[in-house]
Amino acid sequence: MKIIKKILLILLVLIVVLAIGLFAYIFHLKPKYEGEVELKNIDKETTVYFDDCGVPHIYADSEKDAMTALGYVHAQERLWQMELLRRIAPGRLSEIFGSVALKNDKFFAGIGIEEASAKAIVELDKNSQSYKMAMAYLDGINQYLDEGVTPVEFTLVGVKKEKFTIKDVYNIFGYMSFSFAMAQKTDPLLTDIRNKYGDAYLKDLGIEGEFNTTQLKSSKENLGEYTEIAKSVAALLDKSPIPPFIGSNSWVAGPHKTKSGKVIFANDPHIGFSQPATWYEAHLVTPKFELYGCYLAGTPYPLLAHNHDYAYGLTMFENDDIDFYQEKNKTGDANQYQTPTGFSTYEIIKKTIKVKDTSDVVMTIKSSRHGPIMNDILERLDKKNPIAMSWTYTREPIQILDAVYGLSHAKSKADFRNAVKLVAAPGLNVMYGDAKGNVGWWATGKLYKHNKGVNSFLILDGASGKDDIVEYLDFDKNPSSENPKWGYVYSANNQPEAIDGYLYPGYYLPEDRAKRISYLMDSKSDWDKEAISKMIYDNTSSTAPTTVQNLISSLDNSKLSAEEKQAIATLKSWKGTTNLDDVAPTIYNKWIYLYLKNTFEDEMGVDSFDLFLGTHIGKQIIARQIANENSVWWDNIKTKNIKETRSEIVSKSFHDAVKSLQKQLGNSVLDWKWEKVHTVEHEHPLGKVAALRKLFNVGPYASPGSNEVINNLFFGFSDEGKYYVKGGPSTRRIVDFSDIENSWSILPTGQSGNPFSKHYSDQAEMYNAGKFRKMKLNKEEIIKTSTKLVFVKK
Repeated sequence: MKIIKKILLILLVLIVVLAIGLFAYIFHLKPKYEGEVELKNIDKETTVYFDDCGVPHIYADSEKDAMTALGYVHAQERLWQMELLRRIAPGRLSEIFGSVALKNDKFFAGIGIEEASAKAIVELDKNSQSYKMAMAYLDGINQYLDEGVTPVEFTLVGVKKEKFTIKDVYNIFGYMSFSFAMAQKTDPLLTDIRNKYGDAYLKDLGIEGEFNTTQLKSSKENLGEYTEIAKSVAALLDKSPIPPFIGSNSWVAGPHKTKSGKVIFANDPHIGFSQPATWYEAHLVTPKFELYGCYLAGTPYPLLAHNHDYAYGLTMFENDDIDFYQEKNKTGDANQYQTPTGFSTYEIIKKTIKVKDTSDVVMTIKSSRHGPIMNDILERLDKKNPIAMSWTYTREPIQILDAVYGLSHAKSKADFRNAVKLVAAPGLNVMYGDAKGNVGWWATGKLYKHNKGVNSFLILDGASGKDDIVEYLDFDKNPSSENPKWGYVYSANNQPEAIDGYLYPGYYLPEDRAKRISYLMDSKSDWDKEAISKMIYDNTSSTAPTTVQNLISSLDNSKLSAEEKQAIATLKSWKGTTNLDDVAPTIYNKWIYLYLKNTFEDEMGVDSFDLFLGTHIGKQIIARQIANENSVWWDNIKTKNIKETRSEIVSKSFHDAVKSLQKQLGNSVLDWKWEKVHTVEHEHPLGKVAALRKLFNVGPYASPGSNEVINNLFFGFSDEGKYYVKGGPSTRRIVDFSDIENSWSILPTGQSGNPFSKHYSDQAEMYNAGKFRKMKLNKEEIIKTSTKLVFVKK
């Protein structure tokens, strides 16, 4: 008995020691929010106040000291995120994740971001403030890398620490720019549809912009399985540990539209959800400079920001800045290709990708005059028909560092506009408002034209030269609006008005959000911060009720079951809302999915149909195609000697929808609430491991909102009938120049990327409920609600 007691006592002691050790380890991993830290390369003591949401307010004697401190505190919260982001563009994820990331690495290593970054860095003015301040920021990151706590993710996957460089900054911006693009998902798919079925099938998809009726107002032939390109790129982006940028809303109310007579700025960029969340907020104050901004991991200047004088943010322009060209190889010599002036030799480079726990992979990458050959970097592509990718970002000079520095240091609207001009890619709508009463938006991007009749949504002819770019537009031709007479500017990724009679091609999103925003903004002229906050969380679709009417009018009403009649009654009384306790959106989205499936899958096939659902065109066509009784898509090509009608397809889809919902949620229609099927979980890359899910992931939560409402919490369709939110507003910001020190923001999860920080997920429930917190600018208030970390000169 004594021996057993002794053994139990020893076990108990071991458990206690292990628990103490684990607690000490976790405590050691937490970010440092108070105390004193020695920092090299600062001139004077710098103080950081971390407020009650973990936002650092950095008070320094110089901007260089502030930027060094910013790099340090940013790294202590987001070093893992920084590490992932800098590895994507050069193809270095396989070094830490192994062969599972090899496809991703081959693709990004092949498209030339790293080479374009190196070329841009050579051209940098090393004496410019934009460069010097960026280097101070990187110095802060690297000091934390040397002396700070190693993130738990580094330990779990075995990451070797390496210094951050200016090339990492450029590579991060390069990945961001590519993730904005939509051509790589869309052009190859549309080409295959055209080649298989003819132009009539494309016309019904509205690719000439005819569906984009709510337009932003400016105040001034080859056969091949091209779809494999689209499938491959879509799969890579979907599986990327860092999610892509998708869409966004922004509107800026001018003095005549607000109760106070001061500008109110609103912005919510739509990005795929991840954990950590996309943005890191920080407030910098020096004797000559102040800015409260939202920063991407590993980048020194914010893409969204404000101070007492002005505010800015962005949405995606969705312009077409990628073209695909089919090249023609010389017979008998795969190293040469046809050009308008004869044959040229492909440029060939070799790259080595290091793969964890296995041998290195050596890539051979060919490039034509148009760009890299996709067949060499994507699997399953026919090598006989080389396809080159021409992308504005790698083709034009990259001035992104000077551009984002200029946005964050503008002294006037004119300064700001000049900074916008420097961005050749990606295409962005840069939104602006200031304390003087100015509002504006400018579309970034080096816009261009092809010869008349060239459809840039399709694979182009690379050999003859007839499909090449023939004209670049001056920036003054870019869509824009400054202080328009209607009193506000807005953007919701919708089609801008024609430029000199030319409707610029792009992958614009449906008019739903644009229509709702413009309707609400036109409806009143006494907006205040509280009203704007309700609008930014608006869950009402402006187009869904009309689409429902078209569906119901096309329905064969004979022999409806009791549940089907109740479902129809629910839809008839629906106002387009997508709140948690609404039933109608559950019925609507199931019906829409099955309508799409029964209409398009027979022609496209299963894989291409799934791809189509993920394109902007897949969203764009819903309202219009349903209303077109004569669409060629209604006929099911797999049924011989039968030509299906709209009524037959719509009716079948409705009956199937009700049966599916009964099986999934029970026979009572009233139980089919949106909260049961629309959920969000913010996934960390390591949260995919079941044992680590609860530690790293945030959620799941039942979620309001939907595709293409202002509160755009978007999802994909599947047979399962569950709508897992893939992304949405990456932040919701409201900057009110009548009360600038009490402007509002909210993040989807939290400020910290450290799972042991109290700020890892402390905003998640507030975000889901449509609540906000202050972006504090008042020093006295900041000090009262903050912990204090002091950096002293080492």
